[in-house]
Amino acid sequence: MDIAAVRTYFTGLQDRIVGELDVIEGAPFLRDAWDRPQGGGGVSRLIEDGKVFERGGVNFSHVKGDRMPASATAHRPELEGRRWEAMGVSLVLHPLNPYCPTSHMNVRFFVAEKEGEEPVWWFGGGMDLTPYYGFEDDARHFHRTCRDALTSFGPEVHARYKKWCDDYFFLKHRNEARGIGGIFFDDLNEGGEGGETPFQRCFDLTQAVGNSFTTAYLPLVARRRNIPYGERERDFQAYRRGRYVEFNLVWDRGTLFGLQSGGRTESILMSLPPVVKWRYRWEPAAGTEEARLYSDFLPPRDWL
Repeated sequence: MDIAAVRTYFTGLQDRIVGELDVIEGAPFLRDAWDRPQGGGGVSRLIEDGKVFERGGVNFSHVKGDRMPASATAHRPELEGRRWEAMGVSLVLHPLNPYCPTSHMNVRFFVAEKEGEEPVWWFGGGMDLTPYYGFEDDARHFHRTCRDALTSFGPEVHARYKKWCDDYFFLKHRNEARGIGGIFFDDLNEGGEGGETPFQRCFDLTQAVGNSFTTAYLPLVARRRNIPYGERERDFQAYRRGRYVEFNLVWDRGTLFGLQSGGRTESILMSLPPVVKWRYRWEPAAGTEEARLYSDFLPPRDWL
């Protein structure tokens, strides 16, 4: 287990992604380094009111503690009484143009240690796409890139992680998907068939996911960023963004862990879009592109 190597990868990944986003935006992301009183800290990279991204954030954090928050021990009771470290890169990009999809990516590592016992560690991560107006070519490209990132780790891995993503990013109180999915994995500490250690295999897989994000997402931004739009499209975008907020605040385990562990609130909640609307019992008119999002894109399907 090489914690230093994981940290080096995550900080480098943040720098590389922000460098590519700076080029697309034509302006630099704000850099905000912070310390956590209970241990650790991080660097938040943020853009607001940009020409391309209405809000975008790419966070690195490496935090530590002596006692696990309730959200973690409820899921893994064997962690009670262990000191812990958690680090990772998490990003959410909310474009201004409603024809550009929102996207989220996260890669993370966790270890909990106790004297006289073996460390408990795992990797987690994934990426997903949340369009407001559906384009089948975009959906296929995103899912194909996710598949290609995982191909070398076994023939069944992509299908398993795609279903995990579909199941996880689902608003149970709405009986509705947040977006069109991607891949998601957690608690990963298993070996493979290539003879590498479980740690190396899991670290390699996590890097494959992190390294493929810009390939999966940025071509979609390039295709859609200049499509003309009006108030109708912006209004629907704001309405659908409400689903994003609901998921993050009601169901997302990462948000809950961050808040319960004394994480930096500004960095945790910068994933939320800046302009959002809710309506009472609103439904899209039949035959519209807004209705097509619900009928043709949000229900889980095989895009390959």
